[in-house]
Amino acid sequence: MTVTNPAVVFEPGSGMRVREVAVRAPRAGEVAVEIRAAGVCHSDLHILNGDWPEDRPLVLGHEAAGVVTAVGAGVDLERGDHVVLSWFAPCGRCDRCAAGRAWLCTGTRAVENVLPDGGTAFEEDGEPVWPFLGLGAFTKNVVVPRTAAIKVPQELPFDVGALLGCAVTTGVGAAVNTAGVRPGDTAVVVGCGGVGLAIIMGLRLAGAGAIIAVDLSAERRAAAAHFGATATLDGATVDVPAWCQEHLGGADYAFEAVGRPALIEQLPAMVRSGGAAVVVGMPPIGAKVGIDAFDLADQGKSLLGCNYGSSVGAVDIPRLARLFLDGRLPLGDLVGTTRPLAEAEIAFEELRAGIGLRGILVP
Repeated sequence: MTVTNPAVVFEPGSGMRVREVAVRAPRAGEVAVEIRAAGVCHSDLHILNGDWPEDRPLVLGHEAAGVVTAVGAGVDLERGDHVVLSWFAPCGRCDRCAAGRAWLCTGTRAVENVLPDGGTAFEEDGEPVWPFLGLGAFTKNVVVPRTAAIKVPQELPFDVGALLGCAVTTGVGAAVNTAGVRPGDTAVVVGCGGVGLAIIMGLRLAGAGAIIAVDLSAERRAAAAHFGATATLDGATVDVPAWCQEHLGGADYAFEAVGRPALIEQLPAMVRSGGAAVVVGMPPIGAKVGIDAFDLADQGKSLLGCNYGSSVGAVDIPRLARLFLDGRLPLGDLVGTTRPLAEAEIAFEELRAGIGLRGILVP
């Protein structure tokens, strides 16, 4: 059975608009989900800005939560189950998956903006429309691979669940999994959007000592303090590397959560000998950075890449949901303005301007 709903679609050459898109029924290994909330992420903005070139129409949206409405053959979920959609759907067969490092899966096709079989469940007037990062969550009904639908407790709010699909799993995972922060470690977080604030929550969870938050927005610096930053800096007026060396003797960890090469280049200068610079924000494709290689080698510093918080969605998303429900992660405070799909343009304008917390779209 085919269902048609409004969807936020990126069209090469003409930008973003709301269009009527049809979605087919799930096939073997697939799940149909009714979306209840979807987060507005900078990765979608990369598509709109042309940072990640795409020559096909895409249904945008890749962090979402909803309810299972139908399943294909061989799927162990049931109608009515509440799920978080994880954009990084691992293949489960490659050597990285076999080693328990699904975030490095070499068999996933999500980054190609297709389903695992190379196709799409969306169409408009008989022509394919493709799912951004294998999901395409800015619509009411989607069909996704089973590995992208993570069952969560029904008491988990949908808006919080949506953020577990990308921002929170990436940010908390960057601190806990990628960096392996230990109690008392010091850290600086550059960029306090949804992912940066989640990094701060992860640092608190790991027992970090001094947590320094850097952002141009006074509103977001205040949010960082709310989530546990011990000091906040305006990156426009403060020499952050010099501040870190003067006040901390260099941080143990420096996280960049924007994806801007000029900021990534500064990270190693923020850390002490033996410290680690962690690149969490996704830069434009092909972006290059210049690093003082002598300092890196001489001081034993590390430069770490962080994809999806070094997380395994099927394991980490339920764990993070439980931490929220147990009162250990204040994820509800991360939810910003909720808007209908028709106001997607406003939500992205606010994201560009650094206004508010994590925006939510609802169909």
